Amino acid sequence: MNLKPVCESRSEPFYQAQRNELELFEQAWRHGLPVLIKGPTGCGKTRFVQHMAQRLNLPLHTVACHDDLSAADLVGRHLIGAEGTWWQDGPLTRAVREGGICYLDEVVEARQDTVVVLHPLADDRRELFLERTGEVLQAPPSFMLVVSYNPGYQNLLKGMKPSTRQRFVAMRFDYPPAAEEAHIVRREAGVDAALATQVVRLGQALRRLEQHDLEEVASTRLLIFTARMIGAGMNPREACLACLAEPLSDDPVTVAALMDVVDVHFA
Repeated sequence: MNLKPVCESRSEPFYQAQRNELELFEQAWRHGLPVLIKGPTGCGKTRFVQHMAQRLNLPLHTVACHDDLSAADLVGRHLIGAEGTWWQDGPLTRAVREGGICYLDEVVEARQDTVVVLHPLADDRRELFLERTGEVLQAPPSFMLVVSYNPGYQNLLKGMKPSTRQRFVAMRFDYPPAAEEAHIVRREAGVDAALATQVVRLGQALRRLEQHDLEEVASTRLLIFTARMIGAGMNPREACLACLAEPLSDDPVTVAALMDVVDVHFA
């Protein structure tokens, strides 16, 4: 089994490198370039950003984007209290002031007017305009903007505009090869190699059913959950039902079909 070097230290969250993503991210940071990470749910995008923040010794501000996310949620707003009115920075503003990383997870879920706020930070200006206070913040060299999304969710109404996408260095993530994924599952779930390999083989079989009314396939995250529950003594079939089949579909017929695959691998 030829595995690429594991990226781990006491201070860094475990991350198993697949290609040259560590070097690419670090070079982008050194040259003041924002990074866009594309990949399916549960493939390690967020863990990778956490790992790189620790590796580069930078503060990390993570924002889970959603339909109601406003520009004020990112930049900040005036608040009113017993002592009067004061300004409170949002996570994007804090990251700029601190010279850290601002990570916007599933950025395509945010409203377009929110994304436009990022444009001056994602080009040569590297500036953040605080309209409410009249400030123009110049991002220090250590600041980095990172966004991610799942291309499988994109549609005509929810997608990143080319004018935004072309401001970023892009990285594509996917689920790792079987041997590497088994190594990750073993390490993260705290189970032996045999169980990790068995769970990964099941996951790969389930992924081959992606055209069978499944919006998403079994993620590495779900495989870790499954292995962890089985390793703790839970009945394998019950663990697979709770951690794999039910999260993947609400349709009883589809869940039953998934469990047929489970039964083949955990007879």
